Amino acid sequence: MTTLEYEAEPAAAAELFGTHIDVARKYTDDLAQRGEELGLIGPLELPRLWSRHILNSALLAPLVRRGARVGDIGSGAGLPGLVVALARPDAQFVLIEPMERRCDWLRHEAAELGLTNVEVMRARAEEAHLSPLLDQATARAVSALSKLLPLTVPLVRSGGEVILMKGANIEAEALAAAKAIKRLRLTDIEILLLGDGVATEVTRVFRATVD
Repeated sequence: MTTLEYEAEPAAAAELFGTHIDVARKYTDDLAQRGEELGLIGPLELPRLWSRHILNSALLAPLVRRGARVGDIGSGAGLPGLVVALARPDAQFVLIEPMERRCDWLRHEAAELGLTNVEVMRARAEEAHLSPLLDQATARAVSALSKLLPLTVPLVRSGGEVILMKGANIEAEALAAAKAIKRLRLTDIEILLLGDGVATEVTRVFRATVD
């Protein structure tokens, strides 16, 4: 267990999480205490845990449709899946993760946080069998869009969305994924920059509608 202090809670946290801020604090504390030990975050992440990971994930919450069934692909530590689930109790979340110890962490945290809107599925995205299909799917730091889209789109119903968190090279990734986007018949393509002026790090999102 690490005893290192981690980043102080930014002022924007209470604004982003509102009445769910105490649950967000509990999750952040748990991740700070056990994240490195369990291989969920690196040792250099503690000084930027809130800004780079928690707030970064929370900025996705307003894009979730009310009552939606949302899949988080490669959920890992629960970023963004658990964070968005605690911010949006009005939606249902399926956290899809292939590693058993990470699934154990996700289930433990969901129980500790009292999240009744979370289901954990141990599976690779290409092996996940979902019924019904998802209304929306998200992923964070999984792989390039050209590889990620063919994994996520088949899990989403017609009329649903992919809302994929990406890094600073998002525009280049979207261009490189042009053939996959066309083949998968995605429409309403958008690149969104979220949190400018609110969080210290903006969240970049590739959003598209599934035909």
